[in-house]
Amino acid sequence: MYVNHTITNYFIIKGISDVPEIQITIFIIVLLVYLITLVGNMTILLLICLDSHLHTPMYFFLANLSIVDMTCTTAALHKILMSFVTGDKTISFSGCMAQTFMSGSLTVHELFILTAMSYDRYVAICNPLRYHLNMSQRNCAFLASLCWVLGFLLVAPLVGILSSFSCYSSVEVNHFLCDIVPLMKITCSNTSLLDVLFFIEGLFLFTIIPFLLTFIPYIFILAAILRIQSNIGRHKAFYTCSSHLTVVILLYTILASQYLTPSSTSSLDSKKLFALFNAVAIPLLNPLIYSLKNKDVKVALGRKLNRSKIFT
Repeated sequence: MYVNHTITNYFIIKGISDVPEIQITIFIIVLLVYLITLVGNMTILLLICLDSHLHTPMYFFLANLSIVDMTCTTAALHKILMSFVTGDKTISFSGCMAQTFMSGSLTVHELFILTAMSYDRYVAICNPLRYHLNMSQRNCAFLASLCWVLGFLLVAPLVGILSSFSCYSSVEVNHFLCDIVPLMKITCSNTSLLDVLFFIEGLFLFTIIPFLLTFIPYIFILAAILRIQSNIGRHKAFYTCSSHLTVVILLYTILASQYLTPSSTSSLDSKKLFALFNAVAIPLLNPLIYSLKNKDVKVALGRKLNRSKIFT
């Protein structure tokens, strides 16, 4: 069968659903979730900046996580939200590559920030006497900077190769954003190098290495918790890790379903649903998990609300 191969300078984002009757409903839901995500993460970020009791390494990394969540969900959803308003689903080639790079880099950065938070919990529970030395402001700033740099550097080669492709069998991207996988599906260029690099980086640098660096400390943390004699002490130690562990398990489950499942058993449409959950639900759940399960955040919020009432 003959396939029309074209050199394109734009793409058409297919969107979340093709059913016209539910477009307004989808727009309202996505917009509300997006706004709640921004408000929730901005609240966490402002609390950490304004409350001196939260000026600790754990909340420094949590502030970084809030910035990543707000930026990542904006990068992923801004085009599809605008298309609901304007009706224009086209995106330029350079804009598509920029969105692919930003959403991919920020997702990788979130994985490494969660790894740094895991190390912080390990030092706090397993080596508390050296906590202030190991988690000094300088070391925390270095770890956070390293996470940002790694996020951008590791994704840059993938997007660099992808941006060199100009021949596509279709300009319609079966997704709600530009991403590497759906773009690879429609290109007629030779993707062998990108396939190998994407497999190596996706499996090892984006999955196995940060996964091991995140969960191995929890083996030592669990061993340290079990050695604590009192039930109150064990509960307190586990409570400080539960929020972070919940976020990590949720994020890795979604990413594995989105990128590591074989194409034969998972269609692009199902991967799109996982990507939507990752872009919308994860950034929304992060501030909820850390605020509802974190006593320090709730106390800090209460202090700020009480001060606002007194001032009023």
